[in-house]
Amino acid sequence: MSQHDCNTCSAHAELARMGVTLDRIDRVVALAGNPNTGKSTLFNALTGLKQHTGNWPGKTVTRAEGAFEFDKVRYKLVDLPGTYSLLSASHDEQIARDFLLFGDPDATIVVIDATAIERNLNLVLQVLEITSRVVVAVNLMDEAKRKHLDVDIRSLSRDLGVPAVGITARTGDGIRSLLEAVAGVSSGELHTVPLRVTGTPAFHRAISELVPLIESVAPGVPNARWIAIRLLDGDAEVEEALTSGRLAGLAADQQESAPRFSAKISLQGTQ
Repeated sequence: MSQHDCNTCSAHAELARMGVTLDRIDRVVALAGNPNTGKSTLFNALTGLKQHTGNWPGKTVTRAEGAFEFDKVRYKLVDLPGTYSLLSASHDEQIARDFLLFGDPDATIVVIDATAIERNLNLVLQVLEITSRVVVAVNLMDEAKRKHLDVDIRSLSRDLGVPAVGITARTGDGIRSLLEAVAGVSSGELHTVPLRVTGTPAFHRAISELVPLIESVAPGVPNARWIAIRLLDGDAEVEEALTSGRLAGLAADQQESAPRFSAKISLQGTQ
């Protein structure tokens, strides 16, 4: 059973503050990726006409939500802004990072370009630091084949510790395998062991000391380990958010300005 089945659970409340309502929806999936990886094509392939656009709460950045059903489970797909990183202070990076941290989606699909995997892995590794419930969609497999590139999907999945699935979103090739992986990860039936920074003994000591301090300053904040890493990396924005108390209420700061179109998607997704 999905953690989002319960209207009173904390994850449901955080998503509601972000403008995402879950009426008639069983699970929430985030869609992330670099620009020009075919993320929008995949979004359209999965949701078809069951989608709607608006703005992210408190932002001028366009957002899109869609709905689809797979094996009798109803999913809401939230399309995050295309971004190369989660570490910048731009609106797009903030939105993607905050949704993954505070929205607590049941699964996150990270779309990468099969012809430029190395360039796209930076974002994949950053997402893996935040959540273990990840599926990597290796898109544009047809282009890789045309360029005589041999993409070893199995080795990529093994090295990343999460499912990697080769797809061509434009034609629909591999979509069912992708959805099977999303279903397994989002339900918890498919266990993942994401590749994460190991670091030195001094790094581990610093993390172990920082995590309880962060949790005491911002009780209930998700993924205190990721926040600790950002502090060690000198992230001034995260430090300011923590010391000012803004981090503790960051999800609540995202105004409830989009529930109507989210509800509309919930209804469309059942048609």
